[in-house]
Amino acid sequence: MPSKQAELFPPVSWTGIDDVVIVGGGLAGLFCALKLSPRPVTVLAAAPIGQGASSAWAQAGIAAAVSPGDTVEKHLADTIAAGDGIVDEKIARLMASEAADRVHDLLEYGVPFDRDLEGHLVTSREAAHSEHRVVRVKGDMAGRAIMEALVAAVRATPSIRLMEGYVAEEIVTSGRFVQGIIARPDGGVSPRRIQFPARAVVMASGGIGAIYSVTTNPREARGGGCGMAGRAGAVIADPEFVQFHPTAIDVGKDPAPLATEALRGEGCTLVNSAGERFMLKIDPAGELAPRDIVARGIFREVTAGRGAFLDCREAVGHRFAEEFPTVYGYCQGAGIDPVKDLIPVVPAAHYHMGGVLTDADGRTTLDGLWACGEVTSTGAHGANRLASNSLLEAVVFAGRIASDISGLLPTPKTNPWIDRSGERDAVEGVVDTEAMTKLRKLMSADVGVIRNGDGLRDAIREIDALERANRSARFRNTLTTAKLIATAALKREESRGGHFRDDFPEAREAWRHRTYTTLAEADAVVAEVTAREPA
Repeated sequence: MPSKQAELFPPVSWTGIDDVVIVGGGLAGLFCALKLSPRPVTVLAAAPIGQGASSAWAQAGIAAAVSPGDTVEKHLADTIAAGDGIVDEKIARLMASEAADRVHDLLEYGVPFDRDLEGHLVTSREAAHSEHRVVRVKGDMAGRAIMEALVAAVRATPSIRLMEGYVAEEIVTSGRFVQGIIARPDGGVSPRRIQFPARAVVMASGGIGAIYSVTTNPREARGGGCGMAGRAGAVIADPEFVQFHPTAIDVGKDPAPLATEALRGEGCTLVNSAGERFMLKIDPAGELAPRDIVARGIFREVTAGRGAFLDCREAVGHRFAEEFPTVYGYCQGAGIDPVKDLIPVVPAAHYHMGGVLTDADGRTTLDGLWACGEVTSTGAHGANRLASNSLLEAVVFAGRIASDISGLLPTPKTNPWIDRSGERDAVEGVVDTEAMTKLRKLMSADVGVIRNGDGLRDAIREIDALERANRSARFRNTLTTAKLIATAALKREESRGGHFRDDFPEAREAWRHRTYTTLAEADAVVAEVTAREPA
């Protein structure tokens, strides 16, 4: 049902037809735009490019087999192991095989990856990696440095038109064919809605972290792209798999600052308030166990009242400020000296392994719609993403989309433009409404680190009630994504990767497969749940 605001303000059509419209100003969207150059491209970004994107906050780096002794096969094996049985091996192999080439692309765009005195790339090891293969910048500044380099490259590229402060709300379709995007300017607060007709649409809108009350993601990561695609009829894959980063710094900030995985790779340990190193009792790999296991270990300590703390005093000590300046700054801002003090940590919604189903070229199940980055489910991550594979996946498939569009539509057809600058320099902040605050608390409580059937059914009923009361197009997309996650989590009666149910705590062979759903199928689950009385 269209919102009252949408009825009052029907979309005004953009002048002419854009050749390619990319939704999202993060790593995937900008890399795709650069790879399409000199083809004319319009980028719609809710915030100024480089801001409001999870990519800019990524601390560790990009996984790639570029160090002596490492191989694509080893990278693939680690990816499959972390994915807990449901990684698409062909897709993961493709991603690992193209990793080194994409790292060199980023070097050409000006990304200052760390090098040793001989000029070789410096790599670090992270959780569940068998080798040192994470290419980084100044220890924990990779995401920021990558985005700064790409933003500069994009702003210097005449074929890219930036429309900053435009919040995409709806995919325009005719049957199964995508014909454009409807967006709202002024950071999404304007009553005007503008339709951008396009020959090709690339969804690169990012993840879902901000639908949880504790997250490491920016406020803009509200699942809008997944919800839009679902409402347009696209198939959504594996939405139940949400990765919670084990070590968000627990100082009451929203979003929560992140203590990078690389700290545990350097030998930092996790202890509770009694000084007990609790992870050794849970997994032989201790702090370097897969993220879902570490997250649940920390979650149990926190909920039991014992708290969880990252101890970096011996492993990093006085090197902290120089080697991990971002985390050091976060700690200093909260009155913590990580050289001398323990860092309080808590799991936080960090990455969505599920999303819009795509093939190896980024094509979705809707003709004319491609997708890349966290909004997708390529199958490369399975049930639990391997650390630092996210930025890699974004650039690999963004590049493949650019090649695919160029092959399918070899001759650009668009009206020429003169002004490629953003439409506005400032964007309104994202402020939680009462309904959004309620949804975030609900998702963390019932669709979070540890789930069960009763909690998931309660969440589905509450999401349905919020949908019935909603009149916002933007929030409708967020609610759609929440519904897709909750219903898929209810259906998967097992525990695997980022999906853990304490009423089905073991993995089951019958569920050793990916899941595919549509909004219509999710609505059928909602109807069944709401027809039953709560227990």
